[in-house]
Amino acid sequence: MTSGDSPAGKGPTLTTADPLHTLLTQPRCSLGVFVPAGLHPVSAERRHLDQLAQAADLFEVGLATEDAVLDGPVIQSAYHRALRRGNVLDAAVRAVEHAAGLRPTVVMTYWEPVRRHGPEYLARLFADAGAAGVMVVDLPADQAARWHDAAREAGLRTPRLIPRTTTDTSLPAAVAGASGWLYAPASTAPTGYQGALDLPALGHFTRRLRGASPLPVVSGVGISTPALAARVAPVVDAVVIGTPVVRALATAPGRAAEVTASFAQALHTPASLETRA
Repeated sequence: MTSGDSPAGKGPTLTTADPLHTLLTQPRCSLGVFVPAGLHPVSAERRHLDQLAQAADLFEVGLATEDAVLDGPVIQSAYHRALRRGNVLDAAVRAVEHAAGLRPTVVMTYWEPVRRHGPEYLARLFADAGAAGVMVVDLPADQAARWHDAAREAGLRTPRLIPRTTTDTSLPAAVAGASGWLYAPASTAPTGYQGALDLPALGHFTRRLRGASPLPVVSGVGISTPALAARVAPVVDAVVIGTPVVRALATAPGRAAEVTASFAQALHTPASLETRA
């Protein structure tokens, strides 16, 4: 079976010609960086993306929404700041257009904007902007088929966030229709969590995901330091950092590239280069 084939019942996978697939199946753990669209004026945002791309392997562009219930105060504040600037959908499209010219880019959104604008419209809009995929973090089960159909028609991947509480019996349905990657949160807390991580539990969960799907596994949420990133790296295909970079972008934008570089360096340490589970 080639990497572009899909086992029965396990949904679509990526082909080797897809840059996102190539990135996530290379031997080393990749670094993803989350950037909330519209936090800064367009020219400044493009400059920040250029700087972040020096260390980032992929971008996750956040579409601002009022009720980001899975996010902590730093990202929520960034979203509210973007909302006050207005035209958040246009801002996200502009951010994706620029980011996608630098690194593979996936949009992160909640269901509410997808519902409001329409799955088919939003999927086509971001596909035309150059996005490799769109991850709807709170995708309702009863809307999953419509969303996956719309995204597939537009040529988008549909990464899925899988809660660690997902049971073995529920796991096949949870990963069905996903493509691009499966997202395994490193913490069960909202984004921005700065406490200890249960790494054995995360390792066990990633093994369960790999048993249920051939898709790469990506982790974020609570990976608050480079040292934690290095410890998570051996069990996943990419680490996505959000709050540390967003905090810098919101308060001292010039430091964001330095923060990103410190995480990238940590992923290249001997410990982080161990064989992934």
